Amino acid sequence: MNVTADWGSRVSATAQTGEGDDRDDQAAGIDRDAMFELLSNQRRRFVLHYLQQNGERAELGPLAEQVAAWENGTTLAEVDSGERKSAYTSLQQFHLPKMDEEGLVRFDERAKTIELAEPAAEANVYLELVDDYDIPWSFYYTGLAAVGGLLLGASTAGIPPFDAVPGTGWGVFIVAALGVSALVHTYVTRRMRLGNDGTPPEV
Repeated sequence: MNVTADWGSRVSATAQTGEGDDRDDQAAGIDRDAMFELLSNQRRRFVLHYLQQNGERAELGPLAEQVAAWENGTTLAEVDSGERKSAYTSLQQFHLPKMDEEGLVRFDERAKTIELAEPAAEANVYLELVDDYDIPWSFYYTGLAAVGGLLLGASTAGIPPFDAVPGTGWGVFIVAALGVSALVHTYVTRRMRLGNDGTPPEV
């Protein structure tokens, strides 16, 4: 599945890192802008997905290998040493320390272990992964409500051919459309959550 290419840049443009926050503040939760900044990077999203799938704790080596496989669209057996090293170095020197600093994970650099912190449970709330040719659900529901209102208005005003269907008929149609949309929305949202079985939603 393709994910909007500039997702990271769009959320980053509205966020600034909260480097002045101390650990006491982070213990109560991560600032919204800081969370958007953390999740704007694909490798950090992959880290969260892996940890949520594997008991919330992992060693750096296997984590980096799986991240390399996901970002290169290959299997663990086919990941080459260069891809593995790139992911390992980037995670060890930049991404994991940043995630640890903000309180999203606990990274023990000496033991090379990573563990999810409590604020990681909030991550999915901030993720709105949208396909390249999709529109956000908020726009979809707004459009559906507008179309429904126009259909009802046209039927009530006696405008052909909409007056051929009584207002109650259009009402049933709109309710059914909203119900089907809600079911589809629920399915898509669950499928796109980090930590689900299989590969990350954007792979």
